[in-house]
Amino acid sequence: MNPTQTYLERSQGILQAVALQEEIIKEAAGWFAGSILAGRMVHLFGSGHSRIMVEEMWPRYGSFPGFHPIVELSLTNHHQVVGANGQRQAMFLENVSGFADRILRNFQLDQQDTALIISSSGCNIVPIEMAESFQHQGIRVVALISQRHSEASKSRREDGKKLQDFADLVLDTGAPAGDAMIALPGLDTPVSPGSTLGGIMIINCLKAEVALRLVQAHQPPKVLTASALIGPKQSAQLFEAAYDEYSRIMAQLYQVPENQLEKTKKK
Repeated sequence: MNPTQTYLERSQGILQAVALQEEIIKEAAGWFAGSILAGRMVHLFGSGHSRIMVEEMWPRYGSFPGFHPIVELSLTNHHQVVGANGQRQAMFLENVSGFADRILRNFQLDQQDTALIISSSGCNIVPIEMAESFQHQGIRVVALISQRHSEASKSRREDGKKLQDFADLVLDTGAPAGDAMIALPGLDTPVSPGSTLGGIMIINCLKAEVALRLVQAHQPPKVLTASALIGPKQSAQLFEAAYDEYSRIMAQLYQVPENQLEKTKKK
């Protein structure tokens, strides 16, 4: 087979790996829908290329409010590769202990919230500590990892714990160890990763299952919808309604309780 045929064949394996997790996907979706129906948020976090899955969930066509993308640019905005805001810095920062707590300090969390933490290896410190912090605050955590890649990788934490050690549910992208799926003659190492493919499928399965549960609860979501489907006027109205709904929910995350204000004043 040529490289294209090989990649497509192995993609079928990833599709099957995702299909085998249907019940876990449904359970996670039930948790997420519960948070949204309670007027709270599903927090999304991923460093590096895991940001792709965060952005796939919200905001884009076919998505809806209720998800809170935590996208820290110092960990994800490394398109220049080298120089200022480069890959070296991002890879260093995603293994700085304490960074996750600094990020979460910005938000007023609630035990009705849930979280989806994405990391292919599950071995970098910031995603691990992000999950650990959520769990410490009584928030249920779903981890999205590449199981075989994680098993072949060593945690950056001294205690050896990985993201899945701080997760209430674990989902697997189905990608192989090393992520890349295509070996080529004359090239020592493989190319063409698979974790994004599996991750995006899982994200959209979750999204659809959450939407179903919201509809069943008689609270249908405000879905960002293309004008090609419903015309520019209705599309614009839906976008504005979805953004307003998102703003309303997000406002809770920045409301500092009075007792916290008093503690800050005393310091």
